[in-house]
Amino acid sequence: MTSPVAKDSTRLSRLVVFLFAVTAGSSAGCLYYLQPLLHEISVDFSISTATAGLLVSVTQVGYLLGLAFVVPLGDFVNRRRLVTGLLAVSCLALVAAGLMPAYGGLLTMVFAVGVSASAAQIVVPWAAAIAAPEERGAVVGNVMSGLLIGILLSRVLSGLVAEVGGWRAILFVAAVLQLTMAAAVWFRAPGARPAAAGSGQSYPQVLRSILTLVGTHDVLRHRMFLGGLSMATFSCMWTTIAFLLAGAGDSSYTYSEAEIGLFGLAGVAGALVAPVVGKLADRGFLRHTQYGVWGAQIVGWLLLRAGGHQVVLLVIALLVFDFGVQGVQLANQTGVYSLDGEARSRLTTAYMVSYFAGGVIGSSIGGWAYQSGGWTLVCEIGIGSAVVGFAAWAVFSWTERAHPIQGRAAHAELRAMARG
Repeated sequence: MTSPVAKDSTRLSRLVVFLFAVTAGSSAGCLYYLQPLLHEISVDFSISTATAGLLVSVTQVGYLLGLAFVVPLGDFVNRRRLVTGLLAVSCLALVAAGLMPAYGGLLTMVFAVGVSASAAQIVVPWAAAIAAPEERGAVVGNVMSGLLIGILLSRVLSGLVAEVGGWRAILFVAAVLQLTMAAAVWFRAPGARPAAAGSGQSYPQVLRSILTLVGTHDVLRHRMFLGGLSMATFSCMWTTIAFLLAGAGDSSYTYSEAEIGLFGLAGVAGALVAPVVGKLADRGFLRHTQYGVWGAQIVGWLLLRAGGHQVVLLVIALLVFDFGVQGVQLANQTGVYSLDGEARSRLTTAYMVSYFAGGVIGSSIGGWAYQSGGWTLVCEIGIGSAVVGFAAWAVFSWTERAHPIQGRAAHAELRAMARG
């Protein structure tokens, strides 16, 4: 098979970028299909809502383990085979989950779904590795938008399918999608050999090298903190907004589950705008875009607070907020992927483990905050977190510029683009 990237200067075809984006989105979406359906599942298995909620937690634990132990292999093995294999495992696990008669078996299968969903985070560094330098930020931006859109649309699709065919139906639909993507990746994706392949490193050495990368690169540690903080706010908001829209506490909204799922479309619209951040990074404005996207998060939280009783403001707030979250992610990853071309999968592991760990923390804080102080307290915590992120970036940016040896790896490629 001929790779779509014959030379570094050759641009990726739109078809390949679209394939990567859909693959990332379909895999990441598998983490959230059951989230809006926990009540129906609890009734079906005669279990408490809290017990049903373990499905989401177990899926996320599987995903974190996949990030930690599977994604690093992307630097050393053929990524096309690895991703195709994970998509096939995802398909089988989804079908098995849909057929499980007992709750314990369902928990086991969603854990496997979570591990295999790590394919999403192999696709992103894969796209960065084969993209030409002058388009890398835009390509990563498009793929990451696909990933976030997959997460947001999964809730919408889940509600609509479950309303017609029950909660098990969405698992079978997702399995068909994963099987389709496995075939598409196998036949259409490039099969280039990773740069670090043949290095002779053992698997334990590969894992230890991740810790070495974290200890070596200030830029990586900075982005790990910023990414985790941003994902915490994202997870906090999307966990608690369901309570707000359903009328819990002092909320004035009374939307159905299907209607609540449709609010995810506003987040999708915000994510679609976010690739502009990648394009700005390609032009040498990475440092400035970080200020802009953190500022968008602050504005988004302020609008979310005001939208507690005004649905139009709430929709606008979701647009602005999700643009800010996705923008932070794109700016972070553009910097991280510029550190070491041969270690992008391991850099992804380090960054994304902290990113989704922040998500777990954000969900926990969000549930407590809404119960304790309602939507107002949630938004106040969100505003404070965004301000911390803005201030932290100001410090990190100054440090990286003041110590160019530490910051040079992250910005040299982008400065060269700006000059050329």
